[in-house]
Amino acid sequence: MCGVWARGFPLRLQATEVRINPMEFNPDFVGQMIPKVEWAALVQATDTLNLAEVPKEPIEGYEHDETFLRKMHHVLLEVDVLESTLQCPESGRLFPISRGIPNILLNVEETET
Repeated sequence: MCGVWARGFPLRLQATEVRINPMEFNPDFVGQMIPKVEWAALVQATDTLNLAEVPKEPIEGYEHDETFLRKMHHVLLEVDVLESTLQCPESGRLFPISRGIPNILLNVEETET
């Protein structure tokens, strides 16, 4: 079984179809999202997608750094992963993403103890 919420985090993204969906830049909204981001997972995903380099952690004073906020806006709000798999690093199990919706449900036999 994949310990998705234990050692199986972060799931590895293996995207086959990605779309860029431009959105209006809202620096206040992006600034409020930054403290909630799981940075290790974000860095791993952006590396996989060959997106602009994301720092290993938020930069100091990010609230006032428009370049940083625009980069984060793009990564967090404009990149849509449409078709992909998420792979558990512990078990190797693959969870599909289809039409932008991930399916990380366990099979019945995986829930029995």
